[in-house]
Amino acid sequence: MPLHLSDLLARPDLRLSVTYDVPPRQLARTIEAATVSDLPTPGKWLQGGELLMTIGLLLPMEPAACRAYVRDAAEGGAACLALGLGQGLPYQEAPEPLVRAAEEAGLPLLTVPDEVPFIAVTKAVFDARADEQRELLQRAFATQRRLTAAATGDGLRPMLAEWTAATGVGAAVLDPLGRLLATSEREPRTLPAQAPELLDRVAARGLRGSASSTAAGQQLEVQPLGARRLRGLLLLTGRPDDAARSVVPGLVSLLSLELERRHLRDEPERRRRSALLSELLADEDPSADRARDMLHSVGLTAERVRGVVVAAEGAPDHTAARAAAAGNGSATGTGSAAGTPSVGGTGPADGATDSATDGAAQEMAADLALAVPGGLVRVVDGATGVVIEAVVGEELDIREVLARFAPRCPAGIGPATAPEAVRVSLRQAAGLLAVSRAGKEPAEARQSQTSRLLLDLGDRSTLHGYADTVLGPLDLADHGEELITTLAAWLETGGAWDATSRRLGVHRHTVRNRLDKAMDLTGRRLDDPDDRFDLWLATRIRRGGAPAGGSGGSGGSGGSGGRPAPPPPGR
Repeated sequence: MPLHLSDLLARPDLRLSVTYDVPPRQLARTIEAATVSDLPTPGKWLQGGELLMTIGLLLPMEPAACRAYVRDAAEGGAACLALGLGQGLPYQEAPEPLVRAAEEAGLPLLTVPDEVPFIAVTKAVFDARADEQRELLQRAFATQRRLTAAATGDGLRPMLAEWTAATGVGAAVLDPLGRLLATSEREPRTLPAQAPELLDRVAARGLRGSASSTAAGQQLEVQPLGARRLRGLLLLTGRPDDAARSVVPGLVSLLSLELERRHLRDEPERRRRSALLSELLADEDPSADRARDMLHSVGLTAERVRGVVVAAEGAPDHTAARAAAAGNGSATGTGSAAGTPSVGGTGPADGATDSATDGAAQEMAADLALAVPGGLVRVVDGATGVVIEAVVGEELDIREVLARFAPRCPAGIGPATAPEAVRVSLRQAAGLLAVSRAGKEPAEARQSQTSRLLLDLGDRSTLHGYADTVLGPLDLADHGEELITTLAAWLETGGAWDATSRRLGVHRHTVRNRLDKAMDLTGRRLDDPDDRFDLWLATRIRRGGAPAGGSGGSGGSGGSGGRPAPPPPGR
């Protein structure tokens, strides 16, 4: 227990006395140390919580000076003053100005009799502090023993229950996505409102740091769990005392070991699901019922699914070597990528893949398998290096999962399809890896996003020169902006006349007349696929913004006559 001022007053061997009627709350002050000083301004030499002893050699007797002395000691953090009395000392009793100043400042003033040396008081304080530290250590060791014994049991809850019973601090373990795994309470409660933000903050940093917060009078603390990778999060609810605080590292270690043990225990199941994914992708034309049954067997019940392909962390550039191997027929095609799947935790059959890259890929695949419902994830040694393939439900926020478990890794996200067509979605996802590398973010196979990404890859001046070439005759025509707006709306609605007229607020005959005029000016035909694509691409480029330099056209760009094209409507 902490040493209080009342504890020192209760010791008969010290014979300390108070000089005025000290309120109980002041007697309950904690004494952290004892020191002796006869300086007239001792405050700057204090750290807080001290019993400051003096014989009053330089004590002023004027009331104002006494108040200044007491105020300096109090502001320095002194818990109380003690004046030594006795023969040959300046004072045989506490001077009245000092007593009044101490009472006014709320700083207890004690007297130490002649027969009690200051060193006796100092030793009493430090002996009490040593006993306090010894008691804290004993409590910490006892708690650690209880936690270690609980760790031999089954699961996380016994350890959490022992922790709370010993410390009074609530505890819960969550997975890296914030899903509850275990709690110290038999009936799990709703997490505090500020907990999700704190959990996300720590999870985003991996094993590199913890975080704490105090809101609405409640202390929260989050610690990362895991050995080499983040396996979970420990949420503490309450304020641990010193003994409990010293045991937190041990609790984190024991919980981390349990989560690592779970990770190893789940390896066979990850292998089974990886093999199931390979089996699904090996069938070039699976029936809808068979594909759906395979997904349902692992709990993936979404009506539509999508394929996801992630390039492994730190993967070396094996493109040329693997392309040559594929040309020689040494790589086997499985699913959407040409390569050999690494089922669960086994390495690729090729043997040329760097072991560090493969290890990183296996760890990332295990994280993704935990994060995505169904856990249909595998590692493939493909034509462009080591990649991770996954099948996820359409409703899953896969971008959040990738940001958490595959940050800064190129990733392609295929379109949502029926389960039997997931091979096609994975093939499209694999084709987006180059786009993802260029854009430095996951690329998704949705027409609006993919076309935008592909346009962004091109040189801006070249793209806008191309648009000027196609749309230049309309730029020079009367009401050219109106013609371009109508053409763009018609193309965006898929050639629907009624939808275009509603969008523009004009009659459908007006739409037809404008488009006929536009085709006459450009020499294009709306029923020609190539012409239609050129017109669509040109309007998309114009809608994307002006090129660097500010000019919409360039000299000699077919039909524009070197005149800058006006900005397209709506920009």
